[in-house]
Amino acid sequence: MPERRAASHHRDRVAEALKDEVGSILEGELGDRRIGLCYVTEVVLNPGGKSARIYVAVDGDETEQEQTMQGLAAARAYIRNEVRDRLGKRHIPELSFHLDKSEQFENRIDTLLGRVAKRARKLQSE
Repeated sequence: MPERRAASHHRDRVAEALKDEVGSILEGELGDRRIGLCYVTEVVLNPGGKSARIYVAVDGDETEQEQTMQGLAAARAYIRNEVRDRLGKRHIPELSFHLDKSEQFENRIDTLLGRVAKRARKLQSE
């Protein structure tokens, strides 16, 4: 059964509003020392609108990333209540934070493509 276009647009608007509000909260309103420098890269809202996956990119090594994710998990209820107050909505989706590893994958792909290009140039010169 095809999804109604209005519902899809509504979900996109809610996801964008969540991204903006959670991003502004992460910029400096959380006092937890575990939370390092991070930013929201994407918000994926479930089709029913009951839950949202928030992908966060963390600057730093693996231990900083792990500590930041633990801090965000601990602050999840606070962030949800803040978003509810700011948006003036009655129902806000359940939030879950996930580490965005797309930048790491991008760097790995670039490295592999560089190796392939170098190997191709070497074969052409022979």
